[in-house]
Amino acid sequence: MLTKIREKSQGAFAGVILTVICVPFVLWGINNYINDGQESPVASVGKKDFYQRDVAKAYEKYQQNLGGLAADEQNIKAQALHKLIKDEVLLQYVYRKGLTITDDAIRDFVQSLPYFQTDGKFDEAKYKQLLTSQRMSSNEFVGQIKNALLMEQFQQSILNSSFATPYDLEHFFKIQNQQRDVEYVTVPVEAPSEAPSEDAINAYYQAHQTQYQISEKMAVEYVELTLDDLAKKVEVTDEKLKAFYDEQSAQYSTPERRKISHILFEVNDKQDEKTALEKAHEAKVALKSKDFAVVAAELSDDKITGKDGGDLGLFNAGVMDKDFDTAALALKKGDISEPVKSAFGYHLIKVTELTTAEIKPFDSVKAEVSKAYQKSQAENLFYQQGESLTEISYQNADNLQAAASQLNLTIHKTGLFTKTEGEGIASNEKVRGIAFSEDMLNGTNSTPIEVDSDHLVVLRLSEHQAATNKPLADVKADVIKAVQAEQAQQHVIDTAKAIKTKLLEGESLAKVAADYKLMAQKVAGLTRMKKEFNVVLNEAIFKGAKPIVDKPSIFTVALPSHEQVVVSLTKVHDGVMSDDDKKRATLATKNIAKAMGDSEFNALINTLEEKADVEINTPQPAAQ
Repeated sequence: MLTKIREKSQGAFAGVILTVICVPFVLWGINNYINDGQESPVASVGKKDFYQRDVAKAYEKYQQNLGGLAADEQNIKAQALHKLIKDEVLLQYVYRKGLTITDDAIRDFVQSLPYFQTDGKFDEAKYKQLLTSQRMSSNEFVGQIKNALLMEQFQQSILNSSFATPYDLEHFFKIQNQQRDVEYVTVPVEAPSEAPSEDAINAYYQAHQTQYQISEKMAVEYVELTLDDLAKKVEVTDEKLKAFYDEQSAQYSTPERRKISHILFEVNDKQDEKTALEKAHEAKVALKSKDFAVVAAELSDDKITGKDGGDLGLFNAGVMDKDFDTAALALKKGDISEPVKSAFGYHLIKVTELTTAEIKPFDSVKAEVSKAYQKSQAENLFYQQGESLTEISYQNADNLQAAASQLNLTIHKTGLFTKTEGEGIASNEKVRGIAFSEDMLNGTNSTPIEVDSDHLVVLRLSEHQAATNKPLADVKADVIKAVQAEQAQQHVIDTAKAIKTKLLEGESLAKVAADYKLMAQKVAGLTRMKKEFNVVLNEAIFKGAKPIVDKPSIFTVALPSHEQVVVSLTKVHDGVMSDDDKKRATLATKNIAKAMGDSEFNALINTLEEKADVEINTPQPAAQ
């Protein structure tokens, strides 16, 4: 189960696992500073309380998924809180059910995650670095991973137990392959022939002033912490650099490049070991007067490489038998080995290309070594100062001076920028999104923002310009176009309604279309996937109610082009499984079962939430 979760990570709680690992450490650093026993919970699920910091962390994750945009901030925060509640409801349920995973199994899982690996192996230093940066003990971290995996495991148990019956499959294709007979008429958009009145222009402008605004702008002060800046302050000496160079010698070396060819004499049912060895010796003699590639093409039992002169490409030790490796590594360029035995038979091996391993001299890479050394030494300091920045900027939420003074940082200032465009640090979408958040506009410092993995910034509002309306005189031409477009669209809607009314009264679509000088169209046997048919119209037709007896179903469809289509659905033909459908029945059954499993899981979560002891408290106004 753990392997499956790790490989697929597609369930509702797989993201929780990644969030535990990847959430910016700055969000964890404030935990020990803001829960002083006086803060009221935002919500409670049973005995579990959620505080504003929990919602802030979840909100930050939502912002990352939205590219840092802060649109509809309150709605996103509400979604974040609801997600926290749903997860907790399920977590309490799985614990009541007695589901569990051993700590050893969780640790094995953690060690297998690529995030903690270097060259395919678990890197304890990376693991400890994460725990240190997030101020977590190993048991706390394992506990969070365990909770996420328990929820994921429970979800998978429902999805994996869901199944579809032959009836479900037949019913699916009955709907999927359904055909419908329709008649329809399209009402086009026509430009008004008359200019709108002044009253209409003014009324539209007054009702749509937000469309004609000078965008809201702001400027911020900010302090930033970067790994590069810290690295520049790390003192270096030749002694330290040489020690680091020796430790990291693999980073400054070129590995040996060895290319080989072989001639194989197989040992099998048709050729015994003695015969194969004799042929190998005879070939070795022949190589004194013939080219290796020629002999390989003539005699090698490896017909595939024989065509290419026996070429095996670059040699990697460990692929063949030990004796083969030993012989190949001992040869110089151009040398040919004595017969070497392997599980396949006897080989003659030749090294065709050889570039010896080389370690770049210290003096030639000193600048590179110095930069790498400084960065490695600065990493721990970066995480430590990141936590300090979190703490100080939270405790001194009304200024940046405290953080700047204590961490020796410079306070910078941006020019004015909007929600969609800015320069410098404001060119980052995440920065702009948080800058225009409610907390920032209320005058408090932002939480540290992870611009990159080695770049943190804390913002503070320095200037704010509210959006202002442009004078009507400046935008009158645009308003006239908008009014005309609105009038044209309303005319289309009114015409479509009139046509629909006449059809409901029993008139034929052909006659009504002719009355309005429009063209009626008819399609028999329309399918869901019919090519060269409007996708929006097709979808609406297949959502339309079935006709009752011989009375057609009449409805209108609005197209993205603002045209209106009046549809008369006359007949519905149930679908049947085609021969191709029968061939794909296994995959279709699996997909239907998955859809049913998803539906069952979501229904269960909703039921658990309804029965749970959930309390949501009205949030308090932000501090001014």
